[in-house]
Formats: sequence, C-alpha cells, structure tokens
Amino acid sequence: MSQRSKSRRAERRHKAGALDIRNVIGLLIATYGVILVLMGLFGDPATEKTGGVNANLWSGLAMLAAGLGFLLWAWLRPLLVSGAGAPDAGDPAAPAADAGATAPDERA
Repeated sequence: MSQRSKSRRAERRHKAGALDIRNVIGLLIATYGVILVLMGLFGDPATEKTGGVNANLWSGLAMLAAGLGFLLWAWLRPLLVSGAGAPDAGDPAAPAADAGATAPDERA
C-alpha cells in the first residue's frame, strides 16, 4: 500500500467532537446534577419526606458523577468519523456495495 493512499484515508477520518452523543448526554446529566446539588445545599432539604436523607443532594451528586463520567469517556476514547466525501472506487478499504440491495420502490 502506498503512502499516498494511507494519508488520504487518514485525512478523511476526524473526531466527532461536539456532535458525539456522549457529550450531549454528559452535559445534560451534569447540568441537572449541578441544579440538584444546589437545591440540596440551599433549598429545603425535606428530610421528613425522604427518611432523613437529603435526596436532592445525593441524587445530584450521583448525576454529576455520571455526567462527568460520560464526558470523560468521550474525551478519553473519541469517536472517529469518516469525512464528508464519498470513498474512492479504487480504495481497497472502502466498503463494497451490497449487490442484493434494492430501491424501496422496487420491492414486491
């Protein structure tokens, strides 16, 4: 395999970045976690309803840990996505077209 085809294939792959679903999920869960932690610290603890436990604080800490876990996972193991262009016909690493596939209007 030539160096040119390796570099061409390598430049077509990049990190998903902000479009990675783990980032979206992590930010959403961490945001709700921060809100619950703040409510647990500064709001009415309502410990008589929860059996003596500050439920907002503990569930907020758990959600904050889960959200940060998602963000850490996305940072440590980023998803690599292919570029916007179509694969080259001569590229041996390109997936082969499915010969048995039919268009939706050709189905019986």
